Amino acid sequence: MPSAEHPEPLTKGTTGRRPSPVRQLAAASVGNAVEWYDWYTYSFLATYIAAQIFPKDAANSLVPLLSTFAVFAVGFFMRPVGGLLMGAVADRRGRRAALTVTILLMGGSSLLVGLTPTYDAAGVLAPVVLVLARLLQGLSVGGEFAASTTFLVESAGPGRRGLFSSFQYVSTTLGQLVASGVAALLVANLAPATMGSWGWRVPFVVGALLSLVGFWVRRGSHETRSEEQAKAPRPGLFEALRRHPRESLLICGITAGGTLAYYTWTSYLPTYAELNAGVTKADALLAGTLSLMFFAVLQPVAGMVSDRFGRKPLLLMFGIGFAALCVPLLRALDGSFVTLLLVQCAGMILLSGFTAISAAVNAETFPARVRAAGIGFPYSLTVALFGGTAPYVGTLFKDLGQAGLFPVYVAALCLVSSVVYLRLPETAHRPLDR
Repeated sequence: MPSAEHPEPLTKGTTGRRPSPVRQLAAASVGNAVEWYDWYTYSFLATYIAAQIFPKDAANSLVPLLSTFAVFAVGFFMRPVGGLLMGAVADRRGRRAALTVTILLMGGSSLLVGLTPTYDAAGVLAPVVLVLARLLQGLSVGGEFAASTTFLVESAGPGRRGLFSSFQYVSTTLGQLVASGVAALLVANLAPATMGSWGWRVPFVVGALLSLVGFWVRRGSHETRSEEQAKAPRPGLFEALRRHPRESLLICGITAGGTLAYYTWTSYLPTYAELNAGVTKADALLAGTLSLMFFAVLQPVAGMVSDRFGRKPLLLMFGIGFAALCVPLLRALDGSFVTLLLVQCAGMILLSGFTAISAAVNAETFPARVRAAGIGFPYSLTVALFGGTAPYVGTLFKDLGQAGLFPVYVAALCLVSSVVYLRLPETAHRPLDR
């Protein structure tokens, strides 16, 4: 008989068979990988998009590129809306329903980017279509985290929530690596004129096709929302915020330092090394790719450690470690490839204490009734405020002649999150509310 410590595992799935843990992991991970493949593809191909979609300003050649990145930022700030709306769908209609909507939204928006007309052909309609596509992508990414986080953790058996949680960032990292690989392959094999004309559209069409694969995988997955929750009255859109304000603020505090450190180390560090340490672009990209591979391997290891020893030790290792070492690590950059790679890998080890278990910690914070919406909105809002702005804040400090303050900013926010971690109850060995 199941006990409170070891609740009964998931029963039969939609096909009448007992759900496969591998299928459950694949259902969450494939969608997350596709979501982030599309998200990073846009940033990698921004210069080509700028030349085709936005009008050129003779007085400032950076206007198209700046416009492209402004649209990128618009997508970030749609994520909280997606977290709230798709989280509500997951709580009201089921996790699989929300996961289906998010993967189709991302596929449709990716295809829309790939088919966006040029400015020369359609005039102002071109940037309007691109903005619409990015709004849909932001909505989808925010909703994807809310639904897939809940789905992953609820799919885990006793003592495996940390392990399952770790695949959130395994799949994110794989999506980023595939995006960079596809973009690099096209750039290496297509003439610059061809790449600028239509080659940049290919990865977005590929992303739309990959979303269909994700849709197929998710159709065969098992719904993790309990029958009792399905029969209960549906929660209101803002019920999680209204009834659980403390838990909502906890998600913000848990996430703030982690998301800033994550975007700094996985996205902005190559640029930071180029701007402040004279690292070549080729070395920066290679070090970033190798460190991301290392980071993906670390995630399941950290997740299993948290299942054995608890969430708080890993969170504190990350928070205090980054607060103490962020400044000396970034100041150690000296222009060499080896130093950059060692700095990135050292940060990835510390960062895994947050990324591998953030999904589990978030899911263990809220009751099942409002879990997806409760996680989705505060998490996505915090990511938009601190994670999405990391490259801009770092570049701003550089422009102001105060580049050394950026590592201090990262360290300070990680210290703030460490205070939150100290006050968190240990939830690793508690039964998950169903």
